[in-house]
Amino acid sequence: MATVLPPPSKRQRTLVAEKAREQQDVDTIPSDLGSVRVHFYDQSTGKPTGAPVAIPVADATVKNLELLLNTLQGNDATERVPYRFSFGADGQVVDIVSDLYRALLKPGLKTTEDTISLQYTPQAIFRVRAVSRCSASIPGHGEAILVAAFSPSSSSRLVTGSGDNTARVFDTDTGTPIHTLKGHTSWVLVASWSPNDSTIATGSMDNTVRLWDPKTGQPLGQPLKGHTKWVNSLAWEPYHLRQNPTSSRLASSSKDATVRVWDTVSKRIDLVLSGHKSSVSCVRWGGTGTIYTASHDKTIKLWDSTKGTLISTLAAHAHWVNHLALSTDLVLRTAYHDHTGHIPPTPAEKTAKARQRYEASATINGRISERLVTASDDFTIYLWDPSANNTKPVARLLGHQKQVNHVTFSPDGALIASCGFDNAVKLWSARDGAFIATLRGHVGPVYMCCFSPDARLLVSASKDTTLKVWDVVVRQGRGGAQGKLKEDLPGHRDEVFAVDWSPDGRMVGSGGKDRAVRVWRH
Repeated sequence: MATVLPPPSKRQRTLVAEKAREQQDVDTIPSDLGSVRVHFYDQSTGKPTGAPVAIPVADATVKNLELLLNTLQGNDATERVPYRFSFGADGQVVDIVSDLYRALLKPGLKTTEDTISLQYTPQAIFRVRAVSRCSASIPGHGEAILVAAFSPSSSSRLVTGSGDNTARVFDTDTGTPIHTLKGHTSWVLVASWSPNDSTIATGSMDNTVRLWDPKTGQPLGQPLKGHTKWVNSLAWEPYHLRQNPTSSRLASSSKDATVRVWDTVSKRIDLVLSGHKSSVSCVRWGGTGTIYTASHDKTIKLWDSTKGTLISTLAAHAHWVNHLALSTDLVLRTAYHDHTGHIPPTPAEKTAKARQRYEASATINGRISERLVTASDDFTIYLWDPSANNTKPVARLLGHQKQVNHVTFSPDGALIASCGFDNAVKLWSARDGAFIATLRGHVGPVYMCCFSPDARLLVSASKDTTLKVWDVVVRQGRGGAQGKLKEDLPGHRDEVFAVDWSPDGRMVGSGGKDRAVRVWRH
């Protein structure tokens, strides 16, 4: 009797339908449209690059526009930079996803008689490969792992904090624990590396902050005492704002409704920022010297980090604010460390490089624009631009069906990713808050998500025990913009609470309720 093949699954049918649609969409650009004139402008400075150039409409694809722009800039084949293009007019901004015909000419925004002014922004020169396998599962913690963070300088060091009252430093290359940081008397809720890689700070439910030497695993002095309830979040002063290379400050937010700024050398409180009426869930230290705090009192406050005074209060959310993120988070975290691995020899050069990297990341149309995004239990996300002295949100991002846990900007500042209790990960435009795509695949609440350093991939951690890696280079399909599941990473035996992608892109570290640290690589 002949073997009867089972009918195709839903996923197989979807893939076949998608392939058929793509084949239908090929070569739909009419060949008789002639040429169109294009003028390139740098989005960060607003200055033009070269003179307007006539391009055949049939050849005006993103790939060809990239080649043309690199030629105008005098870059040879080895120095080619990938670019993202957009067109802006009358307050409307259109991203050029595939070609000029589909983006501008077909919808009637421009004709072949016009000169099209295209804004360009460089993308990451290096490309991160999607992690696809678990290279190490490292036991050691006695309770659930609540936080995981890679060193800013390399992917070979990972610190984790746990409910067993300890933090641990792991060597991810060999898959072995190096140091156990003992001293806290309750859960370690947060751990953070200083931007110059010299200190680890941990915050705990025992109301204290402790500083550690990552090379020896020894505590640096006594615990920093002052909070009357547990510590929720930590933020280091950006490296380029330090008064001198040896001093550094650290901000900690607490359930006691205050934020304390510590001098990590003298171990004393520098400032106490009090004004919130409830637990301060998240703190960030911006590159212009502003401290941003989000609280369960439904507000976000901006503080001057030198005087300790309140600058403004952002009020729009209708419930607790769970998390906030800055568009410059990655460059503030890594300071002078970049993908080349070159570290400047002198403190002055380190500061200059950190400042130059920050300004390159934050400059839009000739001004420093550090944007802010906040996630709340009211199911909404708000996008803010406090650098424009505006206390009203730029956009309200609606779409999540339940509480939003976590938000993050892509390293290039173009996308926002959010995740929540509705099992969904969503992508939004960081420019205007426009919805881009929903990444579906998790079957439990998603606790955290993290972009790869080249901004092309996203990893999410969920209660369903899996990590998922998504391709977020958005393709315009028939049903709108689509993100794609790149890798499904099962392996954890219980909920995954913490995930981090190393700043050099080589590894992903994760931890959760099963008490094992897992390291993932390509």
